[in-house]
Amino acid sequence: MEQDLTETQAPELDAPSDVLSPEDYVAALVKTAKGAAGRLATLSTAVKNQALLAMADGLEAQEAELLAANEKDLEPFDSTPERKAVADRLRLTAERVRDMAAGIRDIARLPDPLGETPKMWTRPNGMQVGRMRVPIGVIGIIYEARPNVTADSAALCLKSGNVCLLRGGSEALHSNTAIAKVLSDSAEKAGVPSGAITFVDRPEREIVQLLLKQDRWIDLIIPRGGESLMKTIAEHATIPVLKHDQGVCHTYVDVDADPLVAEQICLNAKVQRPSTCNAMETLLVHQTIARTWLPHLVGRLTAAKVEVRGCPKTIQLCPEVKPAAEDDFGREFLDLILAVKVVKNMDEALEHIATFGSQHTEAIVTKDYARAMRFLREVDAGAVLVNASTRLNDGYQFGLGAEIGISTSRLHARGPMGLEELTCSKFVVLGSGQIRE
Repeated sequence: MEQDLTETQAPELDAPSDVLSPEDYVAALVKTAKGAAGRLATLSTAVKNQALLAMADGLEAQEAELLAANEKDLEPFDSTPERKAVADRLRLTAERVRDMAAGIRDIARLPDPLGETPKMWTRPNGMQVGRMRVPIGVIGIIYEARPNVTADSAALCLKSGNVCLLRGGSEALHSNTAIAKVLSDSAEKAGVPSGAITFVDRPEREIVQLLLKQDRWIDLIIPRGGESLMKTIAEHATIPVLKHDQGVCHTYVDVDADPLVAEQICLNAKVQRPSTCNAMETLLVHQTIARTWLPHLVGRLTAAKVEVRGCPKTIQLCPEVKPAAEDDFGREFLDLILAVKVVKNMDEALEHIATFGSQHTEAIVTKDYARAMRFLREVDAGAVLVNASTRLNDGYQFGLGAEIGISTSRLHARGPMGLEELTCSKFVVLGSGQIRE
């Protein structure tokens, strides 16, 4: 049930949060977040960068505490494939903590997008009109598993002048709570207003449904997670949503692809980190090159412990491959499993991607310029790559510093969402006394 949170109704978070009802708890959170928005939007670039560097230093200084909190989250996971995939996304290591800190420092080095006026034009009456880049406001990020999302989201929101309201999954509650505390404490000591990094430290599912109704206080929801999370948000949100949908990513190996380049790209796209949304889930191979190239690749994949599931033509060339089920194509495995299909030509590959892709990441390996350009034009996805691994569709890899998600939405932003994608624009007018006749 939606609650109307007026200034007089919204309680303060003076008492421990667990003694508040879910409604009062959410009311206090969104009031705190909204209260910080105006002050954060006007902070200087220097203060924001100083805060970001303090946040990065704080993560590294508290590495032992973060890893200990992460161990508590990992305890319930067994070795079954599905649970193992989640545990891999959830796991923190010393290297991953350092990577989080490095990502925050990269964001500090990026230009501040706020206040940019990329274009001004002069009207016949002499007034100048343009658009200025401004923060969106309060952004609710609802996500599952990966603790690094906490750090990336907080840093990107802070640099772009947005308050972030973070709600991670219950499976990572200890890790996310510890990370968020380090980040918020470090930022506040550097001059960032309290509430600019707001974290939901209670696991009740009811909390999510309450947050999704707070359109008066939250300006945008960015979800990152599985199908059930997306369904919940679609059913309950009264706030604009930018989707981070499934990553059913394809690589198409064209007839004249360089065999060694194709092998390197495909192995990386599947094996380097299979539990991520930009890992390759389906390989499409032109029938001509498949005869000589595919058996060797399957051998390399098998040696890397990938379970290959192939179409009938694939099995003719590689009898050791497991037959693919009908629903293996269009499926996000998030594991060392790969669906393979041999296609007659590029037209069939494009048709397959259009049918089974999730508009996330698609790649072609080819030496033919015309076919590469056709693939770029015709494939509908947030990122389309030529002669490169799908794993490269990432905010850090694209030079955005980090990302708050990979949007599969068509409005506002698409693909990795960095600083510019977390802003909107307002019209500004410079006049000299003009009036409307």
